[in-house]
Amino acid sequence: MTGFAASEVSVGAERLVWEIRSVNHRFLDLGFRLPEDFRGLEAELRKRIGAELSRGKVDCTLKLIAAGAAASRATLDESQLEALRELESRVRKRFPAAPHLTAAEILRWPGVIADETPGESNLVEPALASFAEAVKGLCVARQREGDRLAELLRERLAAIATLMTGMREQLAAAAPRYRDRLRERLARLEIEANPERLEQELALVAQRTDVTEEADRLEGHLREIGHVLGLAEPVGRRLDFLIQELNREANTLSSKVQDDELARRAVDLKVLIEQMREQVQNIE
Repeated sequence: MTGFAASEVSVGAERLVWEIRSVNHRFLDLGFRLPEDFRGLEAELRKRIGAELSRGKVDCTLKLIAAGAAASRATLDESQLEALRELESRVRKRFPAAPHLTAAEILRWPGVIADETPGESNLVEPALASFAEAVKGLCVARQREGDRLAELLRERLAAIATLMTGMREQLAAAAPRYRDRLRERLARLEIEANPERLEQELALVAQRTDVTEEADRLEGHLREIGHVLGLAEPVGRRLDFLIQELNREANTLSSKVQDDELARRAVDLKVLIEQMREQVQNIE
């Protein structure tokens, strides 16, 4: 299922920005792009998102951004400055001709600028909390798409149910139509058929072309799909199986019908099932 969510949190002079994208996939395929200092979190992140999602190709990106005003908020460590001045004074007593330290050199000296950036350990919990918020947003986005897909599937179910009602009506009249066509052919050929032999032939054809069981199983699968769509849990793989069963019954039915109109309806049935199969691939 497709979806996108973002979340960010500021910690001191740093901003942690999460972006999570998901696209359709039969299984759960997770990818992470993390700053080097956060690589150790990947196992925990996989565990947390795996508890919420079961399908989809999901890309999770964490960006560590220095706040724009970080430089203006920087402060000087007075004790370090005094220690550096004393150190320079001692050096110049021995080397009077040595040039004075420049402002740039002083600022680059370790410890002169007070470090307000939180350490990586102080960013872990905010990063995990922000990740949880982004995953929650992704689940909401995927739920919206899931609701839309469920509605489309219900529309297909209704169309198939209507189609099956029409097919059952035609199935009841198929045997008499076949009997009439067979008698017309015999009449054109000027063949006098043995009534008993004719009835035997019609009985064999009726047996070979009887799709009542297939129609019953199709309608049973349709009811189960409608039930599954109402469950508040991941149902994608369950729907996969049911669509396979629908397709199997539709293929058998299509191969057995001999009536032209029934054959056309069987094709329409398979088209609707294929549309459902494509949509089910996107459902959690």
